[in-house]
Amino acid sequence: GPPVFTSPVRPAAVPFRTSPATPQPVAFSSGSSLPTSSPPHFPNGSAELQQQLPGATEESMPAGESPCVLFSAHKLLKHKKLANVPSLGFGVLVSPGRETSTGPQVIHRDPHRCHNCGAYSNLYSNILIGSGQWQCVICRNLNGSEGEYIASSKEELRNFPELSSPLVDFIQTGNKRPSFVPVTDSRTSAPVVLVIDECLDEAHLQHLQSSLHAFVDSVPPTTRIGIILYGSTVSVYDFTEESIASADVIPGGTSPTQETLKGLIYGTGIYLSPMHSSKEVAHLIFSSLRPYKLNVREVSRDRCLGTAVEVAMAIIQGPSVDMSRGVVKRPGGNSRIIVCAGGPNTYGPGSVPHSYTHPNYPHREKTAIKWMERLGREAHQHNIVVDILCAGTCPVRVPVLQPLANASGGVLVLHDDFGEAFGVNLQRASARAASSHGLLEIRCSDDILVTQVVGPGEEANIDTHETFKNDMAVSIRMLSVEETQCFSISMQNKHDIKSDYVFFQFAIQYSNVYQADIARVITIRLPTVDSVSAYLQSVQDEVAAVIIAKRTLLQAKSYSDAIDMQTTIDERVKDIASKFGSQVPKSKLYRFPKEISLLPELLFHLRRGPLLGSIVGHEDERSVLRNLFLNASFDLSLRMIAPRCLMHREGGTFEELPAYDLAMQSDTAVVLDHGTDVFIWLGAELAADEGRSAAALAACRTLAEELTELRFPAPRILAFKEGSSQARYFVSRLIPANKDPPYEQEARFPQLRTLTIEQRTKLKSSFIHFDDPSFCEWIRGLKAVPPEPI
Repeated sequence: GPPVFTSPVRPAAVPFRTSPATPQPVAFSSGSSLPTSSPPHFPNGSAELQQQLPGATEESMPAGESPCVLFSAHKLLKHKKLANVPSLGFGVLVSPGRETSTGPQVIHRDPHRCHNCGAYSNLYSNILIGSGQWQCVICRNLNGSEGEYIASSKEELRNFPELSSPLVDFIQTGNKRPSFVPVTDSRTSAPVVLVIDECLDEAHLQHLQSSLHAFVDSVPPTTRIGIILYGSTVSVYDFTEESIASADVIPGGTSPTQETLKGLIYGTGIYLSPMHSSKEVAHLIFSSLRPYKLNVREVSRDRCLGTAVEVAMAIIQGPSVDMSRGVVKRPGGNSRIIVCAGGPNTYGPGSVPHSYTHPNYPHREKTAIKWMERLGREAHQHNIVVDILCAGTCPVRVPVLQPLANASGGVLVLHDDFGEAFGVNLQRASARAASSHGLLEIRCSDDILVTQVVGPGEEANIDTHETFKNDMAVSIRMLSVEETQCFSISMQNKHDIKSDYVFFQFAIQYSNVYQADIARVITIRLPTVDSVSAYLQSVQDEVAAVIIAKRTLLQAKSYSDAIDMQTTIDERVKDIASKFGSQVPKSKLYRFPKEISLLPELLFHLRRGPLLGSIVGHEDERSVLRNLFLNASFDLSLRMIAPRCLMHREGGTFEELPAYDLAMQSDTAVVLDHGTDVFIWLGAELAADEGRSAAALAACRTLAEELTELRFPAPRILAFKEGSSQARYFVSRLIPANKDPPYEQEARFPQLRTLTIEQRTKLKSSFIHFDDPSFCEWIRGLKAVPPEPI
C-alpha cells in the first residue's frame, strides 16, 4: 500500500465534510483605531498586536472551507484526552488536484510568506495597515509585506485575493528549469505510449482491437502517441511509413543496451507522432495485430513487459540535452505509459517463472518486485506515469506489477475482458491531466500534531531552514497531481487547547501541463469547543468513515489481515459507544451517540464489503481494490465503502433508498453503485413484462453512465435478473434486514410503508435464509444499542 509517513499506525480518525468555498471578504470591526504611520515595535509580535488590530475575521465569518479539504469534524475538542480517543480520532482529506466549481482566485505574483515558519499570508492574518505588516496565524510572528499591504482603509485589503478567499493559486513568476518554454503544442505536450501485450488469443484480441480503434478516435489531434508491442521481443512502431505497419524489433530477454537505444532514438524512425498526422497509421497498426499462434498456455507465454516499459521510457525521454547539442523542449505535466496486459511478465528483467511451483519462485518474485519498484521510481524521476490496465482470465501476478504503477504515480486496474470498461479506462487514463513536481506542505497551529499520512506520495525531506528559521511543516512529495487522488491525514491534540480557534494551512506546489509553476494555498480555521455534544454534532460521518477506512485498509495487506481488521472495526464501534454514548438505565449496554448515527452503518458496509469481506474471490482482486482505495478521492472512496442504492420508478425517475436487501422488490429495477462496480438488478415480475423491463433497463443504464461519467477507473456495469447466478454480486453487497422485526425494518427502510400487505408478504417470501447478521443484530452483538435512524 501507499507509504505510512509517520510510523506507528494509530487507531482512527474523526468525521466531517466541508462544503464548497465561497470567497469571503475580510471582516473588520469598526471601532478600532489603527496607527497610520509605522507601528510600535512588538518584541514577540503577539499580545499587543491583538489589541492594536481587529481580528481579520469576526464571528459573522463562517469557518473557511474548501472542496479540496474535508475535515472529519467542523469543531475541535479542547480536552486532549477526549479529542484523542483513537477509535474516533480527528483527520482531514486533502485532494490537491481537485477542480473547484467556482475556480480558485489566481494571483500572478510571488506570495508573502512568514520568515519564521514559511506559512503564507491569508484571510485570517492580522494586518497593520499603516505599515503593511502581517501576523502569521501559525506561529504568531510579525512579517513585513514590502509595503504591499499598506492601505488607507481596511476595505482596500479586500482587493488582495489571499486576504479574502480561503483558496488561492499563486502562479510563480520565476522558473527554475532551464530552457523554460511557457507554451504547449504538439512538440511539448506530454506524449502517451501504449505498451501492448501481443500474446492474446483471438477472442481477447478482437475486443482489444475494438478498444484501441475507439481510443485512437478519442485522442486530441495534438497529443503525441507511441505504440509498442511486447512478447518475447519488443516491437516499436515507426510512423514514417504511411501505408504499412512497420516496426523496429528489439530482443526482450535483457534490458536494452545504450547502443540499442541510441540506434532507435538517433535513427530515421519516428516513434512519437501527433495524432493528427498519424491517425491512419495507428488504425493500420491495430488492424494488423494477429492472435498468438503457438500451442502454449496463456500463463506460460513469454512476455517481456519490463523491457518494453524501459524502451517506452527511452523513447519519451528522447535525445539528451548534451547529445543533441541544443535545447530540447521538455513536455509539460507528466508523460504517460499505458500498459495493456493479458498475462504476467514471464521473460526478461522483472519477470517471474511461469508457475508458482517453480522451486525458486519466492526469490524470483522478491527480485522482480524490487526491480519493478526501481523502474517505477526511475519513471517518476523523468515525470512519466505508468498505468497498467489488465484484462482477461489469466492471472497477471499483481504483487509484481503493482510496485511499478505505484512508484510512478499510476494505477493498476483489473478488467474481466478487453471490452467496454477496458476501452473507457484506456481513454480516461490518457485524458486525465497529471501535473508534475508535486509537493504538499501541511502546517497547523502549535496545538496540533500530524500523526499519519496515507496517500500517493512519500515523505519529502526538504531543508528550508536557510529560508525559514522554524519551518515545522510536514512535507510530502506527490507522485502525480491528479483530480482522482487524495491524501488522508490523521491528527491529534498535543495538549489541552486554550485558544478559541485552530488554524490549518495546506500548500500544494506543482508544475501544470502548461509548464507553469503553481502554488495552491488553502487556509482553514476551525473553532474549538468544550462540549462533547457540540463536537459530535460537527462530526461529518462520511468523511470520518473514509479516514477510518483508509487507516484500517493500510494494515490489511493479506486476507488474514483483512479478517483481523474486521475485528478492529467491531472494537472501534464498541469503543465509540462507550466513550461518547450514554449508558442505558439498569443495563450494561451503551446507546450509540445519535449525532453520528450514520457512522456505524458505513463501517458495517466496510466490514462486509469487497475491501475487507469475502465478496471478492481472489487475493489479487482484493489487493488491486485496496491500492485504488488508499489513493482514491473522497467521492470514490465513499462509494467503495458504502454502495448507493437507487430504485427505478415509473416515468424514468429514481428514488434513493438505504442499501438494504429490502430493496429487492420483484416489480422494480434497482441500480447499485459500489464505486468500482455498478449493478443493475431487474426484479422477476418486471423482467416478465418485456416492454416495461426494456424501458427500465435503458433508464438504469443511462443513470449508471451519468453517475460514473468522470470516474477513474471507470467501473464495470453489470445488468442481470432476479434469481440469476450473477445476482449474487448484488445481494452480497446489501445489508440483510429481512430477518429484522417489521418495526425495525420500517424505521430503517421507510419505503416499506408504501407497500401493500400482499406486496410485503411476497417480498418476505422471496428471501433465502442466510446466517449473515443484519446491522441491528451486529450492533447488539457489540453490547451497544443501535442509533436511531436519521
